[in-house]
Amino acid sequence: MLVSPQRATRPWQGQVEALVTTSLPAHDPDCYLCAGNTRANGEINPAYVGPYVFANDFPALLEGTVGAAPAELTGQEASDTNLETGLNGLFRNEAVSGVSQVICYSESHDLTLPEMTLPMIRKIVDTWTDLYLELGRKYQWVQIFENKGAINGCSNPHPHGQVWASDCVPTLVNQEQEKQKQYMEAHGHNLLVEYCQQELAIDKRIVCKNSHWVAMVPYWATWPFETLLLPARHLSKFTELSAEEKDSLAEILRILTIKYDNLFQTSFPYSMGWHCAPELAEGSDKHWQLHAHFYPPLLRSATVRKFMVGYEMLAESQRDMTPEQAAERLQQLPDVHYRAHR
Repeated sequence: MLVSPQRATRPWQGQVEALVTTSLPAHDPDCYLCAGNTRANGEINPAYVGPYVFANDFPALLEGTVGAAPAELTGQEASDTNLETGLNGLFRNEAVSGVSQVICYSESHDLTLPEMTLPMIRKIVDTWTDLYLELGRKYQWVQIFENKGAINGCSNPHPHGQVWASDCVPTLVNQEQEKQKQYMEAHGHNLLVEYCQQELAIDKRIVCKNSHWVAMVPYWATWPFETLLLPARHLSKFTELSAEEKDSLAEILRILTIKYDNLFQTSFPYSMGWHCAPELAEGSDKHWQLHAHFYPPLLRSATVRKFMVGYEMLAESQRDMTPEQAAERLQQLPDVHYRAHR
């Protein structure tokens, strides 16, 4: 990774995003996620209070998908299928079966995670846990995530996340799986548990922590204010969390997202996702550590974002500040939301 701090001071004549400052109502009659409103498919949401989960009206995954591509072919069989699979089987695909669901965080159209109360966030943590338990009984991978902000592709401002469950482990997750397995086999220790302990000892990239969780700008961070959220002890999945750990998770989620909002005094966009152990994987999951990634795109202000282009897409990632500098900026921000002072 290249680090070029001088780039952070270069004159900016690139794209500047529109700063959205409009206050949202507690209930928007035109929002298809609000309680009691009609969704895009014509169904009517119940008058829900707290988290509400429903099947995505435009799912990326469908149950019972069939038609996987054939395995390696040889001889005449391969010649007959060259038009479909390419010479020597270079063109490969595989059907994936699964489900896509939406998680409305609450009935409040105007409350994002950093503006919610701890009991409200705790209910979201419980919802994540229930979904992981339910979907993990049937599917190998359960991906819980949130895209926050229009700049990050969020199509509706009502605070919500998603869960996609599939019958196979996705590519990026499989890479994490292999690296954690290799480290366990080579050293006899859990990779991310040991990494977290070393980060706590160094104490240069820690953003915030409590008795059960640690949020840090990881050593390998690519996005300017990227963070990694880890439990303080070994936990491979949501279903292993104690009641106290769930309370602490709600607390640190609120603090971390408040710091994000306070950084540029805006509702800070990000993509956030949880990586739990693949539920139906064979063998022990001692190598796997539960963790969440936060990937926020803003670079200098609420209107200047980081783009992954040029050298970064073609060769290697590049940072405009060190992970230590980013962590220090986030760490020094108050734990009280900037709007609370108004």
